[in-house]
Amino acid sequence: MKHIFTLLIATILLASCGGDKKNESVDTIIASGDISKLKDKKKEIEISQLDFANQLDLINEAISTIDTVKNLSQITIFKATEEVFNHYLELQGSVTTKQNIVISPEYNGVLTRVYVKEGQRVKKGQLLAKIDDGGMSQQLAQLQIQTNLAKTTFERQERLWNQKIGSEIQYLQAKSNYEAQQEVVKQMKSQLAKTEVRAPFSGTIDDVMSDQGSVVGAGTSQLMRIVNLNDMYIETNVPETYLSSVTKGKKVLVEFPVLGKTIEATIRQAGNFINAANRTFKIEVAIPNNDKSIKPNLTAKLMINDYSNEKSFLIPQSIISENAQGQQYIYVVQDVGSNNVGITKRVIIETGKTQGDNIEILSGLTLNMQIVEEGARSVKEGQDVEIINQ
Repeated sequence: MKHIFTLLIATILLASCGGDKKNESVDTIIASGDISKLKDKKKEIEISQLDFANQLDLINEAISTIDTVKNLSQITIFKATEEVFNHYLELQGSVTTKQNIVISPEYNGVLTRVYVKEGQRVKKGQLLAKIDDGGMSQQLAQLQIQTNLAKTTFERQERLWNQKIGSEIQYLQAKSNYEAQQEVVKQMKSQLAKTEVRAPFSGTIDDVMSDQGSVVGAGTSQLMRIVNLNDMYIETNVPETYLSSVTKGKKVLVEFPVLGKTIEATIRQAGNFINAANRTFKIEVAIPNNDKSIKPNLTAKLMINDYSNEKSFLIPQSIISENAQGQQYIYVVQDVGSNNVGITKRVIIETGKTQGDNIEILSGLTLNMQIVEEGARSVKEGQDVEIINQ
């Protein structure tokens, strides 16, 4: 075969050199303007091109006879194996809590005392601040004295009435007067209680907004913010297509990019109402916060496991092609010999859900099929290929 190469190359060189000496150059013929010489030269070149093409075919045939491996397309493969596939629905949300409020006063007056400071832990019902009552406490003391007198009068009239002494009207008047005084005292105490600002729940004073000595108005002024970081949750909208798979009790992976942490949580509530405007329903995901590192309005990424397959085939999406009929296919290698050379075969597949760069294969693959990975886009049906990662 080496002699064939030598003879072919020599023939080409001789033909080329001999032709240059025998014939006039193309430039000379063009300059002469002789149409018959130009046509003859064109015919001569066409014959030479055909001769060269035939010689190249002979060379290629000789190369393929001598070298049966190095000229093959080189590919890598991987075997189809069954594995657990978990698909996750990814959503965005932010942390919130129902116990995060700004406390406003219920009484108009001067803020005489502020008993807490920022960052302080408080218990439910604890006194946080005091507003000047404008003399209401003295009025209450006077009313209490009058109520005590009314009580004594009523008790005496009641004893007399039980002994059938005195008139019924006197007894009823004393009773009515005592009850009326009690109601007045009760109302006064209720009003006086509004001058005391107490914690509506246990939590942390996040911000004190009004200073001691400032004038505050009922329902308009902001005294302080109190936050409870124990009852944190994420509320987000889920497309209605996931109504049957995203349900109460479902496990959720919650990632906090700012904190660089991921925790496992649970859907504690799934809405029963579909928003007609965006075709979504709401869910609440309870967030454990033992170290108090998670704060309200913190951005989070939720990954909800909405589908699982214990025995699935996963392949890279990059190796899948599509034919004119819209069918998806991949290439596998069959009849692999000892020299790692095999034959490609096109396999029509049906795909399922994706996760990252991989996609689930629902049909078309069987266990241990040798799937073409690198080189999948360049091979053809029935092509001899060399496996380089066997």
